[in-house]
Amino acid sequence: MWPPFSLNRPLLWVGLVGLTATLWLPDLLLRGVALTLVAVGLADAWRQVRREHQHARLGQEALALTEDGVIITDAANRILAVNPAFTRITGFSLEEVRGRNATSLAAPRHDTAFFERYWQTLQATGRWEGELWNRRKHGDEYPEWLRVRAISDASGRLSHHVCLFTDISMHKARERDLRRIGFEDPLTGLPNRRRLHDLMASRLRHLRAGESLDIALVDIDGFKAINDALGVEQGDRLLARFGQRLAHHVAGGVVGRLGGDEFMVIRTTTFDDHDQWVAGLHAHLAEPFELQGHSLRLGLTIGSCRAPEDGRESDTLFQRLESALYSAKRHGRNHSQRFRPALDVQESPQLGLVNDLRHALATGAQLELHYQGQHRLDDGSLVGWEALLRWRHPRDGLISPADFIPLAERHGLMAPLGNWVIDEALACQARWRRLGMPELPVWINVSALQMFQGELESALSAGLARHGVPARLLGLEITESVLLDERAGDIAPRLEALRALGHPVAIDDFGTGYSSLGYLKKLPLDKLKLDRAFIHALPGDRADAAIVTAVLAMARGLDLEVIAEGVETESQRDFLRAAGCDLVQGFLYARPEPAAALEARRQPQGSGAGALAVAEANG
Repeated sequence: MWPPFSLNRPLLWVGLVGLTATLWLPDLLLRGVALTLVAVGLADAWRQVRREHQHARLGQEALALTEDGVIITDAANRILAVNPAFTRITGFSLEEVRGRNATSLAAPRHDTAFFERYWQTLQATGRWEGELWNRRKHGDEYPEWLRVRAISDASGRLSHHVCLFTDISMHKARERDLRRIGFEDPLTGLPNRRRLHDLMASRLRHLRAGESLDIALVDIDGFKAINDALGVEQGDRLLARFGQRLAHHVAGGVVGRLGGDEFMVIRTTTFDDHDQWVAGLHAHLAEPFELQGHSLRLGLTIGSCRAPEDGRESDTLFQRLESALYSAKRHGRNHSQRFRPALDVQESPQLGLVNDLRHALATGAQLELHYQGQHRLDDGSLVGWEALLRWRHPRDGLISPADFIPLAERHGLMAPLGNWVIDEALACQARWRRLGMPELPVWINVSALQMFQGELESALSAGLARHGVPARLLGLEITESVLLDERAGDIAPRLEALRALGHPVAIDDFGTGYSSLGYLKKLPLDKLKLDRAFIHALPGDRADAAIVTAVLAMARGLDLEVIAEGVETESQRDFLRAAGCDLVQGFLYARPEPAAALEARRQPQGSGAGALAVAEANG
């Protein structure tokens, strides 16, 4: 194929021959023919010149349109041309950088070895791609993702470099925010449960001879009553101030919030004064808090232990702290209890609950699934259900999953509990199909233990076959922590296989546990579930609003739906709608209900397939 502009064109040469012939041909007719050939050759040459100008103009328009910065340099890496995006990103115009070496724009973060590897790769392969820090015109540094390609001339000699770069400073800022969220309690700014595990493990590893760890788990007595009396906003303010006071008291130690009204304190010490230390904590935190012009004293229940005497592993110490705390609560509020071995066997109230949970699993009579509707924001239509596990204990009443799920995980009951949920959800779907109710997917939660124990796929296939329900009607919600659990292995092929069977897949509680955003590109997903922790303070909290907006923008780029959990107010709904959220779930639309209640509510509406959807949307 000929180059775009070339003298190797037949019509052009014919025109030149015709021009020569007009000088010596004697016949006027022949001269006229020759002149015609000259005109044809000139027209072809003019058409070629116009096409080249058009190509050049289109190339310039494309460079002006792209959001990525473009730099073209010569073989010596001197800048020849840039596009408008380069000026917009860096602040430099073409006149200011023309002739400068492109490496002069790099920030002084990279050493000589980095640039040596850069040039070696570029010379060996003709291209380079990676992250680079550059400087803007006013001196501030920014990260960019740079792609460079070496261009050679017809003889194979290097003639130019073409550099394409993207400013990734906003992306890295979002990633930092999500990482901070994964390790930090959003209300108090203290380390969360995950981070506390890491910090405790680190302190245990670095204990020197003669050193010990004093650890305390502090629970505020009757905090629910405080919340009910003062309101959620004042309750949150009290928790934040409680965390601040605790952190100031334990200077040099670790203070974190496990969730709710539970706080943990860790200190490294060479003194054998554990009981006095706990008493000092109790006395300091029992000092009154000033709130809404009132003086408020808190009752505190504290469970404590000491390492390495009471354990050398963070998981063991967490378990023993909880045993000590539960024992302290059994002996009355505003009480402290240090762990002792007898608690593991005799006094832990968890042991009785574990036995009761085993009995409930064996009979299946006490376990229930409650269903909460998921709605489309633009029209309020019902698009699915989330199945929420409940345990109706014959003595203690309705027990929260927050109390019995950790017990099930710790005592090897998570797999049978998960299998029960799968079977019950599918049985309910089969019954709803027989009743003519709308065919909407039911979403169930899948734990890390179900994934790595390898029973999930067999339980799903057996349940689908037994109840005759298509896989598309059972969605799987995987918590973000599963992505980082090495026991689950490479999760992407397993999720791909489940999606191939027809199951939709979602990441649950997105943003509460840090995982590399690279997972979102690799994993086969349909939805992200935005955790209620980011929805609670909307739209007033600027940080939460920024995070929600960033997650929604990222999800749109990855072609993922987002469902926001915990939507309770119209202002939250309106903010999410304006931000482009697809789906919502929360008390504003519907509260979780047993299947029997949903079916009973449907009966008076008639037998129309859309009756339940209308009732849910209006409820």
